[in-house]
Amino acid sequence: MSRTRVLSLLLLPVLFLLMAFRQAPLVDPDPIAVPPKTAEHQIAKVIKVSLLHRGWTVDSEKPGAIDATLHLREHVARIAISYDSANVRIKYLSSENLKYEIEHGKPLIHKNYLSWIENLVTDIRTNFVALAD
Repeated sequence: MSRTRVLSLLLLPVLFLLMAFRQAPLVDPDPIAVPPKTAEHQIAKVIKVSLLHRGWTVDSEKPGAIDATLHLREHVARIAISYDSANVRIKYLSSENLKYEIEHGKPLIHKNYLSWIENLVTDIRTNFVALAD
């Protein structure tokens, strides 16, 4: 066997292992607290501004609910955001090219998705603080 072929065979398991580390458990974030006495239209505005700031597109909106999509390169993520006077909740809906799969009964997804959602949560919290000032 040629030296190149042997090297390739030895590196193959390492490459598969590295690909596996790009996935993480898919967990929806904890609810985001809404400041007291915030009107429903203000909550919706904070959510939409935060989404737009991070490149998300609002697909649909009705009282208490916003669906949004992020198109980033060849990746697509879709989320549902529900809100009331107490909390904002973000829920994963679907994705494309984000390595979503169920393994041993638990959903996994590309780590980048989790970072995008964490950034969105941070922006929503920050915008609520700015609204209260």
